[in-house]
Amino acid sequence: MDILRYAAFTADPAGGNPAGVVLDATGADDAEMQQVAAEVGYSETAFLAPAGDGQFTVRYFSPKAEVPFCGHATIASAVAYAERHGPGVLHLDTRAGLVAVATSVQADGITTATLTSVAPRSVPLAVDDLAALLAALRWSPGDLDPALPPRVAYAGAWHPIVAAATRQRLADLDYDMAALSALMAERDWTTIDLVHRESELVFHARNPFPPGGVVEDAATGAAAAAFGGYLRELGLVRPPATVTVRQGEDMGRPSLLTVGIPADPGAGIAVTGTAVPIPPTGEAAW
Repeated sequence: MDILRYAAFTADPAGGNPAGVVLDATGADDAEMQQVAAEVGYSETAFLAPAGDGQFTVRYFSPKAEVPFCGHATIASAVAYAERHGPGVLHLDTRAGLVAVATSVQADGITTATLTSVAPRSVPLAVDDLAALLAALRWSPGDLDPALPPRVAYAGAWHPIVAAATRQRLADLDYDMAALSALMAERDWTTIDLVHRESELVFHARNPFPPGGVVEDAATGAAAAAFGGYLRELGLVRPPATVTVRQGEDMGRPSLLTVGIPADPGAGIAVTGTAVPIPPTGEAAW
């Protein structure tokens, strides 16, 4: 397999969230893909199997396990494909459902990709689960923003959404990795979407990801899509709306995610970002 390495949701290879990309993983079995993802070491690696006419089957693996959907690896894959075959629309058959991703080239030559998620939804976060989650995060109920109620949201993968009342609380992230990993495994949560609202349409986010074998994700497109659905469902924005999510800043890998929220309550959420190869060449063989 030819393994590409891209940083997603950034125009700087030193920023964003690194992703592995295999544009043709035809014939690879689960064990091979898991081994490659572990060796690449990024939070996710995407494995595409072409089916013709812009159709692909896609699998996503973290260093430890498969995940049903990964936004930043989707953006990275679409940009990598566009740089080799030209911009257009790809149709991805993921384990979470069908996801379309469109690419275009900006005036500065940077390729931008927009994915449209599966239909989002959210469910209440049980009182006991919230208590366990706060304990693992070492947060208290007083750290929360009451205007953004805790909830578990989905747009291809499940993410609890927990809003911090202050930017400083979000910056001071020091959680119990073992306890949080165990809780997330029990509940089948992919990342924890910790957010802080800076203004009406600008949010900061951090995403602990211990089940994937990493402390934190620098940019989480799947969580951003789920968050967009959460905002629409709870009436926390007035759609159609475009929300900016800033992530990775506290890690030293700043990422910018643009979240398009259509008015139709059943419509997928659009997540847009750029991606660039990671030096020296962005490619390796396995």
